[in-house]
Amino acid sequence: MSEASTDASVDNSRRTWLITSCAMGGVGAAAVAVPFVASFQPSERAKAAGASVEVDVSTIAPGEMLTVEWRGKPVWIMRRTEEQLAALEQLDDQLADPQSRRTAYPTPPYAQNRHRSIKPEILVAVGICTHLGCSPGARFTPGPQPSLPDDWKGGFFCACHGSTFDLAGRVFRNKPAPDNLEVPPHHYVSENILLVGEEQSA
Repeated sequence: MSEASTDASVDNSRRTWLITSCAMGGVGAAAVAVPFVASFQPSERAKAAGASVEVDVSTIAPGEMLTVEWRGKPVWIMRRTEEQLAALEQLDDQLADPQSRRTAYPTPPYAQNRHRSIKPEILVAVGICTHLGCSPGARFTPGPQPSLPDDWKGGFFCACHGSTFDLAGRVFRNKPAPDNLEVPPHHYVSENILLVGEEQSA
């Protein structure tokens, strides 16, 4: 074998070794980088397990509502006006469970009141109809309108089968939905910071 062919063989072996080393190094770096980058992303497992959600309620104007996700469910957080709160006082005889005593969707003790909330003006409810799991729509404007009674005082309407709920999430009588909207566990960690998904520790 000539000296030139021997040198070519050595160079090819060295080249192969270098390419293999670089490739393995790249794979190793990628393996390290993926968990590192993933650590910046919200954990899907934590979401599925019901990680709590923090909300600044001071950003919600009177009469408006925002929606956050908790355990894959939409949770409505609404700041009710004085007029809307006053309307809740007039509806007991039209509701299926005005005091939230039914147990299919147990209402936390701190929400077993007419406004179904810790702070009267702030509603916190799961936006899923208790009939077949549809999501009702907001119908906050009072008065006559399609598919609603003429004395409508504002609330939520499930267009799928016609269930109606007041602005405390209480279902009206003789509707397909058997229960009031669920009130998720929640508490305030400060005056304006609401934590959805956790009860207040004793």
